[in-house]
Amino acid sequence: MSSSYDRVSSAGRTSLWRHQDFRRYLTGQAASVAGSSISAMALPVLAVLVLDASPARVAWITFMGQLPPALLALHAGALADRYSKRKQMITGDLVSAAALASVPAAAALDRLSLAQLMVVAAVQGAAGVLHDAAAISLLPGLVDRSLIQRSNSRIGALFAVAATAGSNLGAALTALLGPARALLGDVGSYLVSAWCTARIQTRETARARAGSDRLHIEIGEGLRYVSRDHRLRTLTLVNATTSAALALLNTLWALYLLKSLSMSPTAFGVVLGLGALGAAAGALAAPALARRYGPGPMMLVALALTPLTQIPLLLASPAPAWQTGIGAALFLQLACAAAAGTTQRSIRQVVTADDMQARMQAVSTWLTSGARPVAALVAGGLGTRIGVRPTLIVGTCLLLVPLMVLYRSPLRGLRQMPGAQPAPSHPGDPLMQPPVPTLSPPPGAAPAGDGQRNPAVGGGGTA
Repeated sequence: MSSSYDRVSSAGRTSLWRHQDFRRYLTGQAASVAGSSISAMALPVLAVLVLDASPARVAWITFMGQLPPALLALHAGALADRYSKRKQMITGDLVSAAALASVPAAAALDRLSLAQLMVVAAVQGAAGVLHDAAAISLLPGLVDRSLIQRSNSRIGALFAVAATAGSNLGAALTALLGPARALLGDVGSYLVSAWCTARIQTRETARARAGSDRLHIEIGEGLRYVSRDHRLRTLTLVNATTSAALALLNTLWALYLLKSLSMSPTAFGVVLGLGALGAAAGALAAPALARRYGPGPMMLVALALTPLTQIPLLLASPAPAWQTGIGAALFLQLACAAAAGTTQRSIRQVVTADDMQARMQAVSTWLTSGARPVAALVAGGLGTRIGVRPTLIVGTCLLLVPLMVLYRSPLRGLRQMPGAQPAPSHPGDPLMQPPVPTLSPPPGAAPAGDGQRNPAVGGGGTA
């Protein structure tokens, strides 16, 4: 068992960057995010411009990628709390790499089809939820609770830089090699992630569990744990409603820019890069903003700004000036998402017991992911019936729902980060409540999501 000094010292004497296992974790996950940004750049170009996908087929590809997390998130979380998180992460990476490598292989043989993209999206979605359930819940086992917000801030900033690099690299690879072969960059990122994860040496706490017939009981424990804590319940609901609105927007965002606004693949990559820079700025600013204004007000303000950032997209026409406006709006939107996202994730990780981390994250992933496939199909149907721009207006209006959810919660007035929970709950008492922090009146701020590998594409951040 590693001592407290094998983690990062809670007194702050040991720099996060000098913590070897944290560096390995960060390197592997950052490589993953960079690779995902390559795919986020190349796959829409491949589907829309090479395979001439209609709005409905684009929606089906999105649906297939987002369905597995909705179906498997709870099981992935229970497995991560029961078995080795590192082995689960490595397995997910290797399966994803193999699935994605089939796309350039099929393209080289001139056999690539939209049906294959749907299958690959489904396999990647299933492998990704296994990886992410373990990856997000592994962090509290690597660093002291008092450093979780700082860690999430560094992670968010580096991920955003990696996403920027990945978007730009994706645009360059797409232009030089074509969108299918550009995906090999993402294949490589999965392998780097698996290698870095395998080198993490911090021991995981073993939990004695009964056979697989107990899995549904552990899933129930996670659901009850989240529902009994008003902070976890509220933040999870905010994430789920945000996710539904952003999924509707993101399904048609690339199609709208590439076809309706005639944006070139290179300009598309630059816009994604600007958004990633905004995410880096927001993540780095999150701890200072939370200290100065309070986590609750900061998240509420971020939620209020998010619908406003859609206005340039809705008013845009095919002109270079509008491309600049869309890029600036995405910068602001992802800055808000990253600042709020790192804050709400830190709150949830701090107040959750060690033996419930993966299941707590899985409940959030399950609800947020469950909204996405439905929203993707609705987006495809609305896009076909009423047009792409009116559908984007509907998604923008839906972004007001999470704002109201947080505004009606006591969390809107949370003025300081809750204190770390001193000890994990006992297996026989999975619903033990952590202490409730002091709340004070006023409003303000916003959430973002839990997804590790999936950087925001289009109309919004992950949720």
